[in-house]
Amino acid sequence: MNKPIELSKRLNRIKQSASVAAKALVDRLRAEGQDIIDFTIGEPDLPTPPNVVEAAVAAMRDGQTRYTAANGTPVLRKTIVEKLARDNGLDYNPENVVVGSGGKNIIFLALSVTLNPGDEVIIHAPYWVSYPDMVVVNDGVPVIVASDASSGFKLSPAQLEAAITPKTKWLILNTPNNPTGAVYSLSELVELGRVLERHPHVWVMSDEIYEHFVYNGATHVSPVSAMPFLQERSLIVNGASKGYSMTGWRLGYGAGPVQLVNAITKLITQTTTCPSAISQAAAVEAFGGPQDAPHYAAKVFQQRGKLMRELLQEAPGFEVGELTGAFYLYPSVAGLIGKTTCTGELLSSDVDVVKYLIEQAKVATLDGSAYGLSPHLRFSFATSEEAIRVGCERIVKACTALR
Repeated sequence: MNKPIELSKRLNRIKQSASVAAKALVDRLRAEGQDIIDFTIGEPDLPTPPNVVEAAVAAMRDGQTRYTAANGTPVLRKTIVEKLARDNGLDYNPENVVVGSGGKNIIFLALSVTLNPGDEVIIHAPYWVSYPDMVVVNDGVPVIVASDASSGFKLSPAQLEAAITPKTKWLILNTPNNPTGAVYSLSELVELGRVLERHPHVWVMSDEIYEHFVYNGATHVSPVSAMPFLQERSLIVNGASKGYSMTGWRLGYGAGPVQLVNAITKLITQTTTCPSAISQAAAVEAFGGPQDAPHYAAKVFQQRGKLMRELLQEAPGFEVGELTGAFYLYPSVAGLIGKTTCTGELLSSDVDVVKYLIEQAKVATLDGSAYGLSPHLRFSFATSEEAIRVGCERIVKACTALR
């Protein structure tokens, strides 16, 4: 009998992505014939804009189906530079830009080319599920700094100061935030900048993938715009997935100092070779063409988020915060902990609540423990109003049935 291959010990350090695992569960239950309302996946249900699709089709017909430069086509990198100036007030050159196979790809590569064993990365909780695992698999040490609803789920200057050590390599900032929707204001970023100014060895990774989705008077401000001195030690990460409904196109980019961009590009040459030529042609139109699509999407998601918030507030045991950004709500379910189901099962954690909702209400959500702060659930409202109404009605009924 053949001996199974021995897997890398590095792989044992990380978990499967909670959101990807949740999607797989929903797909399996639906394949079994169950009627599941899915609030787990952070993927716009809106179509890719027609002009972007047409740009891709035209590129294919024109023969743009071969390898490109490892860091992206010159025209796309120039378009990204123009986008950063137009939308964020930032001055970069094409040599400061590297294009990858999604923003996630850029984050992983940036950590891979910069982290040595024992280097620390400050990650504010609640956080996107992949940050800590990407740090760990690249031999770094995640330093988790948590805050709760009382601070609007935002990192404070005092918390940042206390977390910095001589081993700190990066601070990862995500605004608007996944999973909470928190949006940092200009003044809040300036205050964080005062701390960072005192620690020139700390670099900032600014994940701005949800920049188009801010609500109720909030404004997206790039940390580099708020703290210009950081431009030489920051990497802005963004992409086409969320704002342009292009998740499957796998197109992201990083903007930062040339030394870092070149290092990421070097690793691309030995991994993916280059991003998809077709996706790059589409992204030129997305970033450089009419911007109606992200503006429309922001209005749609604001309406859906408002609806979901109103409906979830009717669920016993839920405490739902304000709608601020991204397309997520992160309600507390502390009021459900200690409750008992009709079959006598005790809800002792937000993981139990997730299990109860998918079994009893046929609604899929994600537990806060996956994002570093319990007892909360993450709800994505990047889905139809009908699904929101039906799903929230089921949740209210299920929570009312608890004892």
